[in-house]
Amino acid sequence: MILAVAGGKGGVGKTTVAYNLAAALDAAVVDADLGMADLPGGRGPDLHDVLAGRADPMETVRAGPVDVVPCGRTLAGARACDLSALTDAVAAVEREYGVVVLDCPAGRRADAGVPLAVADACLLVVSPRAFALADAIRTRELARELDAGLVGCAVNRVTEEPPTDAIAAALGAPAAVVPADPRVGRSVTGERPVVDTAPESAAARAIAELAGRVPR
Repeated sequence: MILAVAGGKGGVGKTTVAYNLAAALDAAVVDADLGMADLPGGRGPDLHDVLAGRADPMETVRAGPVDVVPCGRTLAGARACDLSALTDAVAAVEREYGVVVLDCPAGRRADAGVPLAVADACLLVVSPRAFALADAIRTRELARELDAGLVGCAVNRVTEEPPTDAIAAALGAPAAVVPADPRVGRSVTGERPVVDTAPESAAARAIAELAGRVPR
């Protein structure tokens, strides 16, 4: 199973959801945002190297509480990538782990559709703001065109009760509210997924709920 975590707009917390969802699924997470990587990196080869034919996908895996395939952070590295190689690269990780979570680029950049085309299913991350929802609806349409079925949506960084039912109806998938929690915000840089460090928290329960909707 390859699950793409996508969002129509940057800044909605897509990477933190992808990382914590991978922890809940006991999956590897791949930083598929070739131009603006956010997941923890390292000194060894990365996804840029794989897509340029310089490394094997499994060479790049960075072990941790969540195993990560990091992406490079240079423009030159991004330009050297052959996007057509992403399918085989992710398939190699899937064979090893069974479940792979792809942290997708935000918005509708030229490379945004590539991870969605690779994925079996997708999960949308939205902000409880009207303009962010409109962007997410456009991303949902792109996922539908690419046959990445929508399994759910995370209404993220919530401080007041949002219109969850309306959001779910607009996106055509069940919605889970992930409350604003500084532990979620720190989870990626600190490599401390909230489902492990605070399993009884509302945020961890929401992540677990989303994980339960992912087919195996």
